[in-house]
Amino acid sequence: MRSPRPSLVLPVLGCVLLLTGCGGGGFAGDSQAQRREGGQITLRMLVNISPNLTQAYWDGLVKPFEQANPGIDVKIEAPTGKGVADTLPQQLAAGNAPDVVETLMADETLAKQMLDLTDQPWAKDTPLAEQARLGGKIYSVGVGVQAQSLVFYNKAAFTKAGIEQPPTTFDEFDAAMGKLKKAGYLPLQTGGDFLTGLQVLQLSNPSRAQTHPAWQQDVKAGKIKAGESLLPYLHRYRTWIDKGYVDKNALGMKYADAETQFLSGKSGMYVMGSWFTATEAKAKKDFEVGVFPAPVDKGQTYPGPQGATLAAPYMILKSTPRKDAALKLVQWLVTDPAAVKSQLAQDGNFRTGVEREFTPLEKQVQEILDQAPQGVPQGEGYGDATLPKGFNSAWNTEVQGLYVGKSPKDVAEGVDRWLAGRA
Repeated sequence: MRSPRPSLVLPVLGCVLLLTGCGGGGFAGDSQAQRREGGQITLRMLVNISPNLTQAYWDGLVKPFEQANPGIDVKIEAPTGKGVADTLPQQLAAGNAPDVVETLMADETLAKQMLDLTDQPWAKDTPLAEQARLGGKIYSVGVGVQAQSLVFYNKAAFTKAGIEQPPTTFDEFDAAMGKLKKAGYLPLQTGGDFLTGLQVLQLSNPSRAQTHPAWQQDVKAGKIKAGESLLPYLHRYRTWIDKGYVDKNALGMKYADAETQFLSGKSGMYVMGSWFTATEAKAKKDFEVGVFPAPVDKGQTYPGPQGATLAAPYMILKSTPRKDAALKLVQWLVTDPAAVKSQLAQDGNFRTGVEREFTPLEKQVQEILDQAPQGVPQGEGYGDATLPKGFNSAWNTEVQGLYVGKSPKDVAEGVDRWLAGRA
């Protein structure tokens, strides 16, 4: 899952896909000793495996690259731990790192292990390249953007509840949930796993970005406290639990089951990133799903800044003895028109300047991205706007405490204690 948009203020999103040639032949810097018998170079690429991004999908994605480059064999590797974030450190510690890693973005620790791509002309034109710079350097390059601050809704439920227009402020959002509950729907679908804390971050992005435009940097510099700054949203969320606007037993529901619950028509709204459009397109249902930008605080500009993350980010390990081949593969993955379109469509992501067949819901998301004043990082962030690794998980754990009796103040203080311990 894991970032988008024509006419968006973000300059890097006005990217133009580069047509890259993928001819075979020799690779300077890739010695004969590094090749297999028969002149083959094997590139190991560690990737995220998900219901959308299966092993078979990845193998099929790189096949055209291998055909155009008969000297390179791309070996797709699935995580051996809980995910790529767990697997890569294990491989680094064992001296068995891959050549290319997908999913992760460079932070101050990972950057030391990754190849600096700043001198690659094609890298500068990839989505969010400027925003993701770390210390002025480009380590991560991606295929597209994932919109984060989206509210998907059941149009039939809204009609039955008498909600004529999607809410634009949190007060209107609360009122809509009250109407949905009276109409017999669970107003807001949530669940356990990472979903609980993620949704609070997604909902707060447009307002938070207007109150604290450099939120991650200010938290890191000690100018503001993360938990304290998000306390108003924790208070509001607690009222949703108390009023039954979210399921009080939500923590027992897996992420995939929460999606299924919403798509079964039992819930009115579901806060999620743009990748949900890929799931929605495959679902059989008897109602239409719509989407609107997350609401903002009273008096703020609507729509507000859109939470945005990089979709399918790639990095190259600095230790690779196959640097030239790895560069050629990553450049192809993020600039080849067919490869880009395939990845965008497969996981419900977006990229300015790329024309592909949109579902009705995807078209609505693209329109939201076009109208957003800017894109902003959420949670741990990326580039120089990065909080300590593990923040998202710590935040999620604390937010879930609201379901078991913790007060919003307790949750905020818990988040700030966690950050203070990593200052």
